[in-house]
Amino acid sequence: MDTEPKFFETNPTAGVVGQPLNRVDGRDKVMGRAKYSAEFNNLPGLVHAVLKTSDVAKGRITGFDTTAALKQPGVLAIITHQNIPKLAKTPNDAEGKKAIGAPMGYLPLTDDRIHYAGQPVAVIVADTLERAQYAAALLRVQVAAEKPLASYEDPKAQLFDPTKIQDGKTQAHVVRGNAQTAFAAAPIQLTHKYTHAINHHNPMEPGATTAHWEAPDRLTVYESTQGVTRTQKALSTMLGLSAEQVRVVTKYLGGGFGCKGSCWPHTVLTVQAAKFVGRPVKLSLTRPQMFTSMGHREDQTQTLRLGATNDGKLTALIHEKTSTTSPWDNYAESNSKIVNMLYECPNFEASYQLARANVMTSTFTRAPGEAPGSFALESSMDDLAYQLGIDPIEIRLRNYAEKDPSTGQPWSSKSLRQCYARGAELFGWSKRNPKAGATRNGRLLVGWGMATASYPVHNSQGMARARLYADGHAVVQSGATDLGTGTYTVMTQVAAEALGLPVEKVRFELGDTKLPTAPNSGGSVAAGTVSSSVYMAVQDLWQKLIKVAVLDKKSPLYRAKLTDVEAKAGRLQLKANPKKGEGFAALMKRADMADVEGNGQGRYGSGYEDAQAAANADPAKKDEAAHHSMHSFGAHFCEVQVDPDLGTVRVTRWVSVHGAGRILNAKTARSQIIGGSIFGIGAALMEGTVRDQNLARYTNASLADYHIPVNADIPDMTVEFIEEHDPYINAMGVKGIGEISMVGVSAAVANAVFHATGKRVRELPITPDKILGTKAV
Repeated sequence: MDTEPKFFETNPTAGVVGQPLNRVDGRDKVMGRAKYSAEFNNLPGLVHAVLKTSDVAKGRITGFDTTAALKQPGVLAIITHQNIPKLAKTPNDAEGKKAIGAPMGYLPLTDDRIHYAGQPVAVIVADTLERAQYAAALLRVQVAAEKPLASYEDPKAQLFDPTKIQDGKTQAHVVRGNAQTAFAAAPIQLTHKYTHAINHHNPMEPGATTAHWEAPDRLTVYESTQGVTRTQKALSTMLGLSAEQVRVVTKYLGGGFGCKGSCWPHTVLTVQAAKFVGRPVKLSLTRPQMFTSMGHREDQTQTLRLGATNDGKLTALIHEKTSTTSPWDNYAESNSKIVNMLYECPNFEASYQLARANVMTSTFTRAPGEAPGSFALESSMDDLAYQLGIDPIEIRLRNYAEKDPSTGQPWSSKSLRQCYARGAELFGWSKRNPKAGATRNGRLLVGWGMATASYPVHNSQGMARARLYADGHAVVQSGATDLGTGTYTVMTQVAAEALGLPVEKVRFELGDTKLPTAPNSGGSVAAGTVSSSVYMAVQDLWQKLIKVAVLDKKSPLYRAKLTDVEAKAGRLQLKANPKKGEGFAALMKRADMADVEGNGQGRYGSGYEDAQAAANADPAKKDEAAHHSMHSFGAHFCEVQVDPDLGTVRVTRWVSVHGAGRILNAKTARSQIIGGSIFGIGAALMEGTVRDQNLARYTNASLADYHIPVNADIPDMTVEFIEEHDPYINAMGVKGIGEISMVGVSAAVANAVFHATGKRVRELPITPDKILGTKAV
């Protein structure tokens, strides 16, 4: 098909899509049949590898004492920078990093330098995991240690202007209007600093790689990754192989949150170890190694200056961010993007400062930029509301953006007003006492807070394949990844509805580079891209059957025009006379077709709108046709109870309402919002990795010491979606929800804490010491 049809025109009635279907992979998971990347244990001759990591954060390796380790039974190899197999390309220079798509501009074991604590310095391979671990403990590494830098807060740290951030993808300087002049003239001026702790992703499943060289030039890797295609590209480039020579498989993933979105050093080190010993090798990171192996959300301070009129209209926003980066990369989350687009404001300015330190490169963490950026913006909006005596929802409505302030483009769809109204109704916001510190439940202080959420639609595309069998079952495939959030299930629903088959007659396969290419499951692009790809593949399949039908003398559709025939509920029929038609099974039986296959490409975001515009617009105005700004929007409402003597904060009620396009599964979507909200509550109240400022080492690199929420910390949560049709974003009208669920959460909690106590905490996490040590403002 030349153009992608608009889903709402071709499928106007509700079917299995949107229903709260139970997870199709649920039984396999609870029965232990779901194989994760560290569970392919039947490979011939499988052996085990562990990493030996550096105890110091900066220095030079002067030697190894391998004597005791190599004497141990079962030890097959100790691999260091001195003997590791060479790679065709490494990320250690700009050209190599770009070609690989590496998240970090340095690969351990390529030289004798130590740049950060926890850096791998050796790989130990043995016939059992326990023997490899013991040998690693016996290995002695001689190091000439040097004094490290721990963060941008170090007095010796040198701040610099990166010009661009996120590997050069994002401008570090943005100016719209004249924010400095507007701020100076504003009758209301607010200037505050907001500090965000280091956060680590800590998915339930640690990073794991199982590498099997099936031939000298053919590799299969079972990898814990959010994107098999991206990992395939990285590995094939580093190894000097074609993509077809490297197969990457990820059938199940135990969470990722961004840390598994790239190919990190441990993966290629495992591949090199397997080449070295000539046997399949499995390596699983330990929990402490997860803190120094797969990135993190960087430590950062934001300064936000807000100018407004006496009636609360924004006139200026000036955002500055300072954060820590690695010795090689200019990575920083783009916090300013959400500050620039969320509210109507004529003047905006953003800038970034970085400081190099002895840490690994940080990486995208759920809602990268939007989550910490919204903490600063939404806290400041709350401050503005209190200073002027205006309700927090009203202050946001007074600054409601009818079009994207950052681009001037109209929204493809926006249901934020409805999110405010419905959230307020569900929460009972009208009963809120506007005075801070005035509501109690016995001796506990009670506070209500809210915040806005938004997340952009990122441009993406992918492929899918659908095969329909004459016996009435179908297999649909795409090289996507299911992070555990329901991709298997929702794609089964999309395929079943498009094919007109019962769900139990459809099998969806994913997580293999042998399947049609799909994007990473990250940036909230997977649902919109893969669902559209699946839908398009089924449409291609139907077009092939329609061509067979109109040429079949025994078909009721014989000699009908192709454009006059449609497929509905597994049946081919005339659009003008639906009674005239037949089911696919009868047609395929007469044509002696055992099966029929369709292939489709789905586009998500501006790429989809561009394609539609190119197909439908006036040829003289094609460049002007695609022009929408695409975002999901929502609102979070939070109640907290604060113990004034202990400083403890508990979230006791929660409401989230979102407008996020078409919802593929009401149950899994609700779970996504709940999960993201819990993630944000963790960041707000307890999560923070502590880096020793003298040694540049983490002091709480375990789940015993890095606190995350448990069930007892979370109340029942109310989640609703505003029905929203968006014809511009993709063929299915689907927006992602994995990230927006976290945006604004920490601000909603902080705003509730302020309402409870009259104390504004601007440093995350909001721990008891900050409650007890903060003066009322």
